[in-house]
Amino acid sequence: MPRGDRGSATLEVSILAPVLLLVVFTIIQVGLWSYARSLALGAAQEGVAAGRAYRAPAEAGRARALAFLEATAGDSLVGSAVTSSATATSVRVEVTGHALSVLPGVPGLPVRQHAQGPIERFTAP
Repeated sequence: MPRGDRGSATLEVSILAPVLLLVVFTIIQVGLWSYARSLALGAAQEGVAAGRAYRAPAEAGRARALAFLEATAGDSLVGSAVTSSATATSVRVEVTGHALSVLPGVPGLPVRQHAQGPIERFTAP
């Protein structure tokens, strides 16, 4: 190794290590955000399935979505909130919250998912 190249490997590692850590943390954060979105969508779909049932009470969808989040989300979806609305023909459930953050003290990425569907009802032919 020529005398002028001493310490170049250490310098290269000290420059590349923070960049590599940033890439790894970004990949992990995107994975946590994607998982939180999946949980929110699953809860919204569960809520719509309960809310669209024949003669379901008005709060059935919201209650089912909250139960789904309580059973499956853990701390992956932080500060979650569920809203539901229904008309005479359809029901809509929206789940919001934040994904878990890799960095302490930094809020996670926001998550908002909704599902909607027609209410089951009897109609004359």
